[in-house]
Amino acid sequence: MNMLHRTFNEGESAPRFTLNLLTLGLLLSSAIPVAQAANTELPATSVTAEDNTGYQADSAWVGGFEAAPLLDTPAAISVFTDALIKDQQARLLSDVLNNDASVGESYAPVGYYENFVVRGFSLNSASSYKINGRTIAGEQNVGLENKQQVELLKGLSGLQSGVSEPGGVVNYVTKRAADVRSVTVSTDDRGSGYLATDVGAWFGSEQQFGLRANFAHEDLHSYVEHANGQRDFASVAFDWNISPDALLQLDVEYQNKEQRSVPGYQLLGGTELPHHASPKKLLAHQSGSKPVTIDSLNINGNFEYRFTDNWKGSLSASRSKVVIDDYSSFAWGGCTVGCVKPDVGNYFSPEGNYDIYDFRSPDDTRRNDEVQAALSGLFDTGAIGHELTVGTSAFRRVVHNRTAINEWIGSGNIDSEPDNFARYDGPLNDSHRRLDSRQYGLFFNDRISFNEQWQTVLGGREVRLDERTFDDQGDTNRHTRRYEFLPQAALIYKPVSNLSLYTRYSKGLSLGGTAPWFASNAFEILAPTVSRQIEAGIKYDWRRISLSATLYQIRQAYQYSRPNDDGTFTYVQQGEQKNTGLELAANGWASERLQISASVAAIRSRVTGSGTAEYEGHQTINVPTLRASLYGDYALPWVDGLAVLGGVQYSGKKYASQQGGVQAASYAIFNIGSRYSTRIEGYDTVFRLTVDNLFDKRYWRDVGEYMGDNYLFQGAPLTARLSASINI
Repeated sequence: MNMLHRTFNEGESAPRFTLNLLTLGLLLSSAIPVAQAANTELPATSVTAEDNTGYQADSAWVGGFEAAPLLDTPAAISVFTDALIKDQQARLLSDVLNNDASVGESYAPVGYYENFVVRGFSLNSASSYKINGRTIAGEQNVGLENKQQVELLKGLSGLQSGVSEPGGVVNYVTKRAADVRSVTVSTDDRGSGYLATDVGAWFGSEQQFGLRANFAHEDLHSYVEHANGQRDFASVAFDWNISPDALLQLDVEYQNKEQRSVPGYQLLGGTELPHHASPKKLLAHQSGSKPVTIDSLNINGNFEYRFTDNWKGSLSASRSKVVIDDYSSFAWGGCTVGCVKPDVGNYFSPEGNYDIYDFRSPDDTRRNDEVQAALSGLFDTGAIGHELTVGTSAFRRVVHNRTAINEWIGSGNIDSEPDNFARYDGPLNDSHRRLDSRQYGLFFNDRISFNEQWQTVLGGREVRLDERTFDDQGDTNRHTRRYEFLPQAALIYKPVSNLSLYTRYSKGLSLGGTAPWFASNAFEILAPTVSRQIEAGIKYDWRRISLSATLYQIRQAYQYSRPNDDGTFTYVQQGEQKNTGLELAANGWASERLQISASVAAIRSRVTGSGTAEYEGHQTINVPTLRASLYGDYALPWVDGLAVLGGVQYSGKKYASQQGGVQAASYAIFNIGSRYSTRIEGYDTVFRLTVDNLFDKRYWRDVGEYMGDNYLFQGAPLTARLSASINI
């Protein structure tokens, strides 16, 4: 433990190691007799009804400007607790968001950063991801080791976030200082190795200083051949209680990840799903290709000062920087000399042939900077109570990158290993600033309480957007200035203290989409679009379980590559996409020994007025009409500390083309596992075993669109993980 701590402090790379399932299995089997001996000497610790660190959360930050009870927040919010993340041995955000049926993946290749579709709308890497309420560059796989919970606000968030996508916002909440010392080791059936430490303490003459440090190293043995990698993570959280009225919090986290990016399949001939495709196959494999490297640094701080018992102010700031060295042997199209028009080849050939491109885009840099000042307080006007928050914010996003190298080098087939081809040996292009986007906002939010039953929440944000894009020479090719007021209004009725009914109206502003490379207006960024949402919901806390039902409708301008009569395409905003849905959720203890995390989402997503008849009259691409997720934890009554874990994830059919001519089949994935809590030599120890995709189901997890092209990604095969966590 001390040696590991010293190594990290000296800045050396974490030691690489490889564990195997047999080794950790022997550790588990040898621990059981020790645990039994310990239980004969000490009172048994049961992790059933007495355990309050479960899957149910009672508050979240993402719904407003500070933590608020979920029951009093007029929005659909899912909270994934640290207990759930640990039990599922989650490493990626996709592992976490699989617990919410309203979420699907939207271009999330193995070895690359992930993105998601929520309520049928894709999230945006520029604005849809936050840490402690501050926006980060989403082009990273955020480490979960130092996260207390992950929050998902579904639907419009213009009041909270300003310019953002209508699907929602993901917020990571970091762990704060605590007296903790723990080590976790893990492996899987492919021999991956994982080591993580969590260390914290309070110190000082009055225990006014607090630290929390997390370190992790992971050797990734991917289920995809030739796609192994590694990851290193480190974070520090600092708390300073300056006085009874003043608090300072700082967070810094760094992560480096190296892994080959795995290309997606494309439709055969543009009309069929690939037959007998294997999730283990690396398309376009070239032995000399480099991994994708992603370096990410996230820094944020918050200062709070309480002026009186009813009024306090806060000042927060953040910086998020991601540098991507993007190298890939990329599979695309089906010609033999490299196709550049979608009408002749942005899909694999009917025989499964594809082209191989040497893609190179190093030093791709994204940086988000944000600062926010807010004042909040309580006051009354007669018999009416107010909880008012007012503030201002400034946000800047800058993108620097090179014009990518994308050279055709050869061809392959989905049923065989391709030959090795001569790599591109020319120079890289120069790096230029591509985007400088600045947002300034003034906001207010007032919760007005008329009595114990009726509340209304009125708020809004005035947004000023000033954005420039630049060409390959660094010259400005677009300058957008726009002012927009984004209102939000909600009405809440609580007939009893544990039951809440609400309705809400929201308006949002999203950045315009970027035209794909094959369009006649290639790389043009369209004007920002306005979206509107109406939502009604019911929330009920019954004993130790939270139940909710939500009905919503979202409208936004439709952006797509419109086919022209001459065979070309033009990227336009034309028509409207309207998504209407119903969501049901339950989280918490269903009985004394059983806790669950469950959700169901039904959605109808349609396009109208696009001018292209083939795109209308059916469900939009990559959005199933029904999804469901269930995860359970049952504490066995006859063995203290032993719980059975497991669940199922279901997705209905979904279209794999905008025209609705190709459909991926529905699927159900079953997962099982167990957790055993005991004491070994006086130390609290938890063993966890998870088996995902128990029946090794083959399915298409993602059949969406990315930068104008359609890609198909298969889900992971059967995967078993085993871990041991020791509190020292």
